[in-house]
Amino acid sequence: MILKDKTLVVTGVGDGLGREVADLALRDGANVVLAARTEATLAAAAKEMDESGDRVAYAVTDVNDEEQCLALASLAKERFGGVDALVQVAAFENCFGGLHESKFERWRQCFDTNVLGALSVIRAVEPVMKEGGGGSIVLIGSQSMFMPSMPQAGYAASKGALLSAMYYLADELGPENIRVNMVVPSWMWGPPVKGLVNFRAENEEKTEDEVVAEITGKFPLRRMTCDEEVAEVAIFFASDRARAITGQHIMVNSGEIMR
Repeated sequence: MILKDKTLVVTGVGDGLGREVADLALRDGANVVLAARTEATLAAAAKEMDESGDRVAYAVTDVNDEEQCLALASLAKERFGGVDALVQVAAFENCFGGLHESKFERWRQCFDTNVLGALSVIRAVEPVMKEGGGGSIVLIGSQSMFMPSMPQAGYAASKGALLSAMYYLADELGPENIRVNMVVPSWMWGPPVKGLVNFRAENEEKTEDEVVAEITGKFPLRRMTCDEEVAEVAIFFASDRARAITGQHIMVNSGEIMR
């Protein structure tokens, strides 16, 4: 129960990493405020997690909308008395292609959501965290920042920019006892990767296991990390067990690359 009596805000709650973070936060004793753009998704998740509604609240939130971000922070304060941690999962990923194939409009969407959207949420929750004596901000990066695996330079560049911003935020917010860290996954066994593996299996006339083995064959752990394992690290960063850790990133990648 490393988050007992704390309040954690999670953005990007769908059927992947955001939901895993929210589930684990509830498991570890937190009150949880869910955020995503689709109300039906949020309502279903909140009911499944805590039908009583005593420990779960939600707000429809587009991180690109500053007013909605402020409303999210206000909800957390009104329902649960403050914000102890934010796990910023919401992201725009659909930016593929090389130099001539990728669309700059998609690059802009990546930067608007993955960098400026993240900052909009942080701006909203920071005053509430400060009022409560501090807190933890957990950002989600991508190993694509360091090593190309698919043609997604726009997405990788936006996450690289977010990593750079993290260092400045950690320095700026540290005197307020607000920590800022990043979890960096690579291949992560959840809905998006499952879809890709299924697509490859069908088009390359292979089994799903064969496709996964091709991807993970040289990983030291010889397997793919799953959403839950990435979420566990986010929960650690959000907790007081990481109270002296700020301005750091940790890779959760089954050892695919080490740095």
